Amino acid sequence: MTTQEQPILNHARVTGAGATPQRWLLMLHGIYGSGRNWGTIARRLVEARPEWGILLVDLRNHGQSHGFAGPHTLAASAADVDRLVAHLDFHAAAVMGHSFGGKVSLVYARHHGQELKQVWVMDSTLAVREPEGSAWRIIESMRALPPEFPSRAEAVAAIQAAGYEQGLAQWLAINLEPAEGRYRWRIDWDVMEEMLRDYFRTDLWETLVHPPGEAEIHIVKATESNSLDEEAERRVEMAGTANGRVFLHRLEGGHWINTDNPEAVIALLRDRLP
Repeated sequence: MTTQEQPILNHARVTGAGATPQRWLLMLHGIYGSGRNWGTIARRLVEARPEWGILLVDLRNHGQSHGFAGPHTLAASAADVDRLVAHLDFHAAAVMGHSFGGKVSLVYARHHGQELKQVWVMDSTLAVREPEGSAWRIIESMRALPPEFPSRAEAVAAIQAAGYEQGLAQWLAINLEPAEGRYRWRIDWDVMEEMLRDYFRTDLWETLVHPPGEAEIHIVKATESNSLDEEAERRVEMAGTANGRVFLHRLEGGHWINTDNPEAVIALLRDRLP
C-alpha cells in the first residue's frame, strides 16, 4: 500500500449548539483509546468556548481507523493527520494530544507551525527511554488473556483478574468487537507494541527548544503519573524561560487525566485557548 492509498482517519466534528466555529482544535487520544474518550471534554469545551470547534480523531489502528500499512510510528501517525486535514481542507489553530497522541501532536506541529497557535501535550513521556509504565505492561497482560470471550462482561472480569481496576478494565474492553457470537480484540497487540516502542525512542525535545512558527507549546503533567519526571519538568521549564513559548501545567490526577480530573482539563483549555 502506498502513502496515497492509506485510508482517511475516522473523525467527528464537535461544535457548540447553533455555533459556527471560527477556529478548530484537533484532539488526539492516547494508546488503546479513540476520539470518543475525549468526547465529554470536547462537548463541554465548545459550550464554554463556542467560537472553537473540535475535531475528534481516531489515530491509526484505534477506534474505527483501520487498514493502515506499517511502519506504525509517530511519524506515520502524524502523516495520517496531515492527510486528514488535507482531505477536509481543514486548518486547525490548535492541536492537543494525550500520551501517545501528545507526541503525535508535536510531530504534526513541525509541519503546521505557520497555522498553529497552540500545541497541547497531555502527560506524554518526553524523555527517551526503554519502554515502561502502565501502558506498556498492559500489552503483555492482554496477550496472556484468551483471544476471544463469550461476552464483554467476561472479558472485563478477566482483565480485572489480571490485576486491573474495574474502570480501566471496562475502558480496555471497548476494544472488543462482536464476531460470530463472541467478542474479539479489534486492536493488534503487536502493532500496539510497535507504536509504543517508537513513542519511547523518539526524541522531540528540539521542538520544545525551537517551537515551530509562532506556536505556544503547553505541557501538562498529571501529578500522580510518572510520565514526566523531575528532570523532564526542569527541561520543560528551562525551554520556556529561554523562548517564552513553552508552558508547564500541573494537574491533580493520574495518567488518564481526562477521566481522573476532567474539570481541571476543561478549565485549563477554556481559560488558555486563544
